[in-house]
Amino acid sequence: MAAAKRAKDSAASSFVSEERLWRRHMEMAKIGATAKGGVNRQALTPEDARARALLAEWARGLGFACAMDAIGNVFIRRPGAQAAAAPVISGSHTDSQPSGGRFDGISGVLAALEALEAMNQAGIETRRPVEAAVWTNEEGSRFASGCMGSQVYTEPAKLARMLAMKDLDGMSLKEALAATRAAMPTLPERPLKSPIDCFVELHIEQGPVLEATGNVIGIVTGIAGSRRFEVEVLGEDAHAGTTPRARRKDAVLAASAMIQALHKMMADPEDEVRFTIGQIRVKPNAMAVVPGYVLFTIDFRHQSEEVLTRLGDRIEGVCRAQAGPCEVTLTETRRAPTKMFSGLVPDAIEAVTRKLGVPYMRLFSGAGHDARYVADLCPTGMIFVPCEKGISHNEAENAKPSDLAAGARVLADTLVALANR
Repeated sequence: MAAAKRAKDSAASSFVSEERLWRRHMEMAKIGATAKGGVNRQALTPEDARARALLAEWARGLGFACAMDAIGNVFIRRPGAQAAAAPVISGSHTDSQPSGGRFDGISGVLAALEALEAMNQAGIETRRPVEAAVWTNEEGSRFASGCMGSQVYTEPAKLARMLAMKDLDGMSLKEALAATRAAMPTLPERPLKSPIDCFVELHIEQGPVLEATGNVIGIVTGIAGSRRFEVEVLGEDAHAGTTPRARRKDAVLAASAMIQALHKMMADPEDEVRFTIGQIRVKPNAMAVVPGYVLFTIDFRHQSEEVLTRLGDRIEGVCRAQAGPCEVTLTETRRAPTKMFSGLVPDAIEAVTRKLGVPYMRLFSGAGHDARYVADLCPTGMIFVPCEKGISHNEAENAKPSDLAAGARVLADTLVALANR
């Protein structure tokens, strides 16, 4: 009886297990493991489905119910005293980049599950239900639209367009999602845009600031806006040995001139502009053929909407000026505004962090996250924990067990505070 009373009087953070959390990270890291120590677990691949199924197995073993919605988002539910109340949710994603790390995304999912288990062990009853979520295709590496699950959850009208998207092998997202569902056949359907009371996402920082400053927790103040483009350069296939230079319409030469001019245009003395050419596809991609087609992608990010508009709107003109004898078509595939986090959730995170005595700071996120879209439905915030040298989207990505556990402790008590307010 005395032990039970101590449990009920204790904070959930006291029951977060660093060893258990790290063990689950390492078990997940085996799924899609690469030779260099990272993971290749792209969205809705068999590897991603295995990770989700393992998570559901752990959750059911703890007595939690699981559900899945029409875009494949998974929800693990710990009931509250008021069963019909909108839940407080925490989570992130299980998918990775092709040469991704062991902590990007999955740390937020595992921290949320750890928080639910810690609440059970502490004997805590919350007024609202608390859920752990897995959002589908956050990375956008296999299917082109990142943060797909959170986008569709908040805007169900996007579902049909997303399901029709195809990967480079021609498989549609609808087909890939069906395979994932087959790996988790017993999960009931969760309606899209079901009410959410609050959302908290834990993530590795993917930057060097926390480590450099000696802080363990980052309270995220916002996410930088972004614009994404596809640039198609149409030249003419020609024989590499017989076609004179003056008669060539070389799409690779034109594309390289565009890329160099764009990098010059995006030059920023403050180093706040983030400009990346992430994909380049060449056709026919043959050694003895002057290439007649190039597609390259642009990822452009900045905190300022004015900068996003001013520089982003110049991209097409720069490309046309460098096209030479080729034709160029620019398509903006996505624009996401800067999203600020303030009020209820960040304040709750800060109050818990102060109480636990963990070194922290407030900072801005240059990376995009599902929290950006969930914030359109409910009060939202994010917790960052350090990653070694700020390396991410890289097989060398690393994090300390103690930092991951500290983040999970802050998360656990924050979720309890929000669910009981």
